[in-house]
Amino acid sequence: MKSITVELADRSYPIVFCPGLITGTTGAGQDVLAVAAGESVFVVSNETVAGLYLEPLKKHFGDRMLGAYIMPDGEAHKTLDQINAIIGALLAGGHTRETTLIALGGGVVGDVTGFAAAVYQRGVPVIQVPTTLLAQVDSSVGGKTAVNHPLGKNMIGAFHQPKMVVMDVETLKTLSDREFSAGLAEIVKHAALADWEYFQWLEANQAPIMDRDSACLMAMIEWSCRIKAAIVAEDETEQGKRALLNLGHTFGHAIETLSGYGVVLHGEAVAIGLMMAADYSVRSKALIESAPEQLKQLLTAFALPILPPKGLKKTAFLQAMGRDKKATSAGLRLVMLRDLGRAEVTSQIDEAALEQTLDRFLTDR
Repeated sequence: MKSITVELADRSYPIVFCPGLITGTTGAGQDVLAVAAGESVFVVSNETVAGLYLEPLKKHFGDRMLGAYIMPDGEAHKTLDQINAIIGALLAGGHTRETTLIALGGGVVGDVTGFAAAVYQRGVPVIQVPTTLLAQVDSSVGGKTAVNHPLGKNMIGAFHQPKMVVMDVETLKTLSDREFSAGLAEIVKHAALADWEYFQWLEANQAPIMDRDSACLMAMIEWSCRIKAAIVAEDETEQGKRALLNLGHTFGHAIETLSGYGVVLHGEAVAIGLMMAADYSVRSKALIESAPEQLKQLLTAFALPILPPKGLKKTAFLQAMGRDKKATSAGLRLVMLRDLGRAEVTSQIDEAALEQTLDRFLTDR
């Protein structure tokens, strides 16, 4: 069993790697979860994941007080209605501040459960048990919790750090190819913004990654988690460096908002957003012209889209970008690539370059 610590003083917590936690091929996760969860447990999952893993997970808690809420699957259900339903189930079940919520699922389940934990009786503990690649390398780590609003993604939320994150790489074997590729977008993002050596490793290991080789997946997930943990430890509430983790997201969130939540998967939108951010970075003279092609080749090798859906209009796209939560009173902020492996946040927007990027990606699409 291996672990990484997210260093946040008295709110530090471990990311624990427990292959076989759900499948039962190892007992390593049982004591970890049992000790962390306490005597009252409430699991939130979705219809797809619960059918696979809820009953095996329950066995870890014996005869403790145990409740569960199963939400519909998909980004379209990342709403305040689901928060209200979870809180209703907690109240109906007699759950108190001593209850630990467990998020069993992907990024939507993790974000919704984390937000419910943040607001239920002014805050209860949450343990993240991510079952998708995207959740394992990104959304489960760092304490960002939120639900969507029709006008913008993740606009209603709170920072609420988990008590623990428990990873079981074996759950990735049941993901669809599309969901698996969506998670790889966040991994490419980590490499592109922070670690050229990691980017090269991804290029060299495309085949075993796509074959879902367990050892390769473990190495990749750990690498990404270490990058994110270090950034979160330095800037928990996104006042500075943590904004780098939004590389490609201002473009990507606009795609999700305008397309309708769930039509384009979050990771797919991030992949397209990475290409748009790279294009803008070149046009604003921050990035060498060859870098977008290298990024494109890696994203394509991971079966990710590089162009937005047809029909998105530039005016609406700019409006959606302007409502992005990373914007300030001074206007839009973007994460730009300076090189593959190095990024920076800027509020100095080259409007002509941005218009050119949007024209290239949205015209006749």
